[in-house]
Amino acid sequence: MSIMFSRALRTAAAAALLAGAGAPVAADEIFYVSGAVGNAVENFKALVKPWEEATGHTVTMVPMPASTTDQFAQYRLWLAAGTSDIDLFQTDVIWAPQLAEHFVDMTEIAKDVAPLHFPSIIESQTVDGKLVALPIFTDAPALYYRKDLLEKHGVAVPTTWADLTVAAQTIQDAERAEGKADLWGFVWQGNAYEGLTCNALEWVKSFGGGQIVEPDGAISINNPNAVAALETVKGWVGTISPDGVLAYQEEEARGVWQTGNAVFMRNWPYAYGLGNGDDSAVKGLFDVAPLPTGGGDNSSAATLGGWNVAVSKYSDNQEAAISLAMYLASAEAQKQRAINESNLPTIMSLYDDADIAAAQPIIPRWKDVFLQAVPRPSAPTKGNYNEVSAKFWSAVHSTLSGDGTAAENLELLQVELEDLKGSGW
Repeated sequence: MSIMFSRALRTAAAAALLAGAGAPVAADEIFYVSGAVGNAVENFKALVKPWEEATGHTVTMVPMPASTTDQFAQYRLWLAAGTSDIDLFQTDVIWAPQLAEHFVDMTEIAKDVAPLHFPSIIESQTVDGKLVALPIFTDAPALYYRKDLLEKHGVAVPTTWADLTVAAQTIQDAERAEGKADLWGFVWQGNAYEGLTCNALEWVKSFGGGQIVEPDGAISINNPNAVAALETVKGWVGTISPDGVLAYQEEEARGVWQTGNAVFMRNWPYAYGLGNGDDSAVKGLFDVAPLPTGGGDNSSAATLGGWNVAVSKYSDNQEAAISLAMYLASAEAQKQRAINESNLPTIMSLYDDADIAAAQPIIPRWKDVFLQAVPRPSAPTKGNYNEVSAKFWSAVHSTLSGDGTAAENLELLQVELEDLKGSGW
């Protein structure tokens, strides 16, 4: 599909430029707004180059802060103002219900390619029967671990959070005794932002504590299993995790990990390719596994992430923007992202692609992680999701910071969410 699409673009562009009537095709400059972590800006330039050459258009990325919370706030300001300055928005999987009214309906345009993607992801971007964003890659976090250090100290890959706590402390203590004073057992994302919602949802769900708000709208967060999960994590701060972890987002955690100063890390797939880069102190020394469980009959939980591309209704260059959106969602572009950035494709057939497996052997294996993915409660809370998430991460951050117990903070959170629900979500 993608090869045919690319050839069609090139053929159409060439035909227009060489037509005897002679008027040159007007070239549009498309402005694409996106969060940027790692080498995102440089990789994006390479990614869109074939499309630029085929169409004659150009693309300028407008980089945003890495924090999805900050991104969403800026997006809402731009879209509420009806700005035509941005043509395409790269959107988080949870934003479709909240921003749908501002985006072009791609249902008819993408009707032949939508079936190639995971159905659940297409469904997540469909609001009131309208496909408002096209998937470009999906996301599910995993446990990164230093296989060399685990082997050195005779420690197995942990499958429960209790096992991870012991393993991280054991290796941290042993390595520090050998002079590695900066080594920490476990790094993750503890700042008060959407990333903490993702981490905490995984802890709570893997302890059997539910999904904050269940698919039927029931508020479930105030329960003993959720309390146990947060009290467990609270015990990591200052022991196997630095006190500063409560200010970490993805890049801060990756920075500690990639310099060789952590045994375990929770992070998204993008960190895999960067961790094996030539400038990485851990190149070839690590592997990944599903996130641990809370023990018992509980299973691993990995927050469903992923990114999509939506065309603004206010764009003055909608035709070119739609063309770029289709290209970015294509197998051609997704394959390039997978190989160069270790991003997980949303097109099912790419998990069997030999080139991807050769360049990023972890991607076929990540299907096991993806199968444990759990959605954030954006569907049942609809337009109120961001407020629900903010209340949740605030309660979690307070707990981890020592400002009240998990039981106290979750009881208060339950009341706040019931009030919010009562006002109509």
